[in-house]
Amino acid sequence: MRALTLLCSSMVIVISIQAREPDMTRQTFDVTEATIARIHEAMRAGRLTCSALVASYLTRIEADDTRGAALNAIVQINEGATRDAAELDRRFAANGLTGPLHCIPTIVKDNFETIGLQSAAGSLALKGFVSDRDAFLVARMKAAGAIVLAKSNMAEWAFSPLETVNSLLPGYTRNPYATNRVTAGSSGGTAAAVAANFGAVGLGSDTGNSIRGPSAHQALVGIRSTMGLTSRTGVVPLNLLADIAGPMTRTVADAVAVFQVIVGEDPDDAVTALSRARTIPTYADALQADGLKGVRIGVLRQAYERGGVDSEVADVFTAALADLERAGATIVDPAAIDLTNIRRSRNGRSCGGFKYDITQWFARHAGKTPVGSLAEVIKSRQYHPSVQARLEGAEASTPAEPGSAACQAEAEYRKAFGAAITTRMDELTLAAYVYPTWSYPPRLIGDLNTPHGDNSQVFSPTSGFPAINVPMGYTRDDQLPAGITFFGRAWDETTLIRLAYAFEQATHHRRAPVLR
Repeated sequence: MRALTLLCSSMVIVISIQAREPDMTRQTFDVTEATIARIHEAMRAGRLTCSALVASYLTRIEADDTRGAALNAIVQINEGATRDAAELDRRFAANGLTGPLHCIPTIVKDNFETIGLQSAAGSLALKGFVSDRDAFLVARMKAAGAIVLAKSNMAEWAFSPLETVNSLLPGYTRNPYATNRVTAGSSGGTAAAVAANFGAVGLGSDTGNSIRGPSAHQALVGIRSTMGLTSRTGVVPLNLLADIAGPMTRTVADAVAVFQVIVGEDPDDAVTALSRARTIPTYADALQADGLKGVRIGVLRQAYERGGVDSEVADVFTAALADLERAGATIVDPAAIDLTNIRRSRNGRSCGGFKYDITQWFARHAGKTPVGSLAEVIKSRQYHPSVQARLEGAEASTPAEPGSAACQAEAEYRKAFGAAITTRMDELTLAAYVYPTWSYPPRLIGDLNTPHGDNSQVFSPTSGFPAINVPMGYTRDDQLPAGITFFGRAWDETTLIRLAYAFEQATHHRRAPVLR
């Protein structure tokens, strides 16, 4: 209420006027393909509240996750999201945006520990486990103002890069671009949910493929960082020699906004000490539309010509190379890396791996999880039949511990592998390598005969160097997404972001799926 005073001749008239508040019941903000910047712009303009935004995404999940298109991407809704949104609205009214991710509804993969929400890694054996702490990345997201909207489905224990199916939810997670197709794995639930606009951004994990592969299958941007730049604390491990956690989004700019928030040292993840002496860049400075001008990019045929290439994927990749050239890049092909004399030692045990890492994880959560060891998981019979052999094989193994001769040999191999990549890039003055993230389109669900086409298992996971997937086009009557990977030097995410953003801006391949 405010008062308006009018002077009329000798009389003073005081009129009370009710100040009009924005009518938030009639907001028409469309969350389809909404970016962080557009969400915040609408909030600043008074056209959108956090409560309305969260409600819109929840409506989409209700319509098309278990019903409608039945994507089967969501394991659990955060029942506190509406309450959190109301609190953010209150804080926004007082002081504006609370952080760079203010009220950004986030889809979080089921292997990230999240206070108040089940974190089961897709396994019925862990059903009911609710951690008393957030994974480091989840805590960073919340501190930046984000809301965990839902936990997403995943390939059980993150084992499969090819599809997303587990013992926790019945059936496969479906690709929103063609619901009879797979999402890839293991972060397929996050990918399907973000692609279908069930949330604004997502978090996934990637040991060999699991951020980049599902991103390629669903026309998303996915960042796998340099080993040591992002923490894995609170993420149920698959293999800590290669595990990475990171963003999955619809645009490069949104991926960068999330990435900026989550990078940096975590005292509870020793590998992140590698980032201690490094100045974290402002990654948004790399969002340059002309970022491809004058750069040299190598074609990494070793990554994708090992098991054949679908002709339509090859055509899309050829068109992508032409797009890179039109945007100012010089394509270097061939640009092969000499790995002839770089071999793993075959003597003794393997270093670490799933059994070793999951045993340590269970020990840190002693008495809090429904089962307490890999042996108990197997005994419980609470797992999808497709993972039985892998669980039993892991339990039968005798992994070497850190500091052992086997682990020293593995470290030397990975160092030599990375050095060979850097040497070749220096020789050819390359800014990055590129290759199709997958050599074949998304498989039909249940198809075990068609080549899968995963190209992501070797170069980035072995070297620990960063890679970014970006949409590069579509196959099969322009319906099924394909992705291109930008792969580069350790700690050089800035260059990859610049190239990926310039390619995205030159091509604009991302489009929303039509849910049926």
